[in-house]
Amino acid sequence: MSESHSAAATNGKVTGEDEVVDLCRDLIRIDTSNYGDHSGPGERAAAEYVAEKLAEVGLEPRIFESHPGRASTVARIEGEDPSRPALLIHGHTDVVPASPEDWTHHPFSGEIADGCVWGRGAVDMKDMDAMTLAVVRDRLRSGRKPPRDIVLAFLADEEAGGVYGARHLVDRHPDLFEGVTEAIGEVGGFSFTVNENLRLYLVETAQKGMHWMRLTVDGTAGHGSMTNTDNAITELCEAVGRLGRHRFPVRVTKTVRSFLDELSDALGTPLDPEDMDETLAKLGGIAKIIGATLRNTAAPTMLGAGYKVNVIPGQATAHVDGRFLPGYEEEFLADLDRVLGPRVKREDVHTDKALETGFDGSLVDAMRYALKAEDPIAHAVPYCLSGGTDAKSFDDLGIRCFGFAPLKLPPELDFAGMFHGVDERVPVDGLTFGVRVLDRFLDRC
Repeated sequence: MSESHSAAATNGKVTGEDEVVDLCRDLIRIDTSNYGDHSGPGERAAAEYVAEKLAEVGLEPRIFESHPGRASTVARIEGEDPSRPALLIHGHTDVVPASPEDWTHHPFSGEIADGCVWGRGAVDMKDMDAMTLAVVRDRLRSGRKPPRDIVLAFLADEEAGGVYGARHLVDRHPDLFEGVTEAIGEVGGFSFTVNENLRLYLVETAQKGMHWMRLTVDGTAGHGSMTNTDNAITELCEAVGRLGRHRFPVRVTKTVRSFLDELSDALGTPLDPEDMDETLAKLGGIAKIIGATLRNTAAPTMLGAGYKVNVIPGQATAHVDGRFLPGYEEEFLADLDRVLGPRVKREDVHTDKALETGFDGSLVDAMRYALKAEDPIAHAVPYCLSGGTDAKSFDDLGIRCFGFAPLKLPPELDFAGMFHGVDERVPVDGLTFGVRVLDRFLDRC
């Protein structure tokens, strides 16, 4: 525990560690399911909850509603030296939907069981929202200013591309981020235990770009009992099958190369990116994330066609979640069209760029220091995220973005499986650890 937290506890004051679990549980209990079509409950209640918690400690948060119910909260903390460039800490309050019947504990109950807080958003990403609130509230109550201005953004709609959250604020209210040059957000700073003497903490310095797309095949409609050699469903399914089984070529980006070098040193064995199956098997809960950063990917996710069992439809559609590595978008699209074939019409539903930055500078030094101070066997390494975050929008403002939501995780936890999965949960000890790390980080940011 840091000296400041020890002193606060001694004086009988509430600290960030004391309240982070309750903050996380409160946020989980606010259903912010995002179906991508405004049919969910919206993020307004979460935005108001966050604004209330920030106002309690003297900030003047503002709520921005881009569509009825789709609300984000932004506040600015004055630093010791306002002339320095500001830092953005961003998190999203929306979550993907969850079916309660599939869960051990109700996904919107915030139940505590087996040392974890359970619920939709526990790791994606109401844990980081809660840690940020806890640290900020603690520092403001005790009068501890950060070295520079901090902009806080709790955002709507990240799970559907951020159009009604980060993208709305960047396009309509860029003044909120005046002077901001760097940012931290989700899916980074989490641990992977190599052995009793080494724990890697993966800091996101890159993320794949996205092409969410609709595939369409037109055919000849007709009676289901008759021979039809131009069946749209058949043609589409064959194309989707080819795509789903296709393995794009390995492409090692700068960030992935750095990660593999660090992992090679940690494991004491050379790593061949072309033959990673054995290595990935050793990575436990992060294998799914790392494996997807070695190549472009295209995952079929939805199929649609027909309206009656005895009618061959004239059209069939599919949706695909496509992700490309930094620097490989053109190659990805060319490979995609070659695999799909000439009969398949492809149109984008949502696109966004890939990002990549270096693992250097004073902000990275602050991350290294904070992690090492709370975990003596910590070693921070860069990695590429297989998905995307709101960082894509903030990059348009020239902001250098990192994924840094620190969590020390038990080795047996399938961390990657928590994202959008059933029984999502975050360790209680991980939350309190994250508060301590973020507090030290802010001292040096």
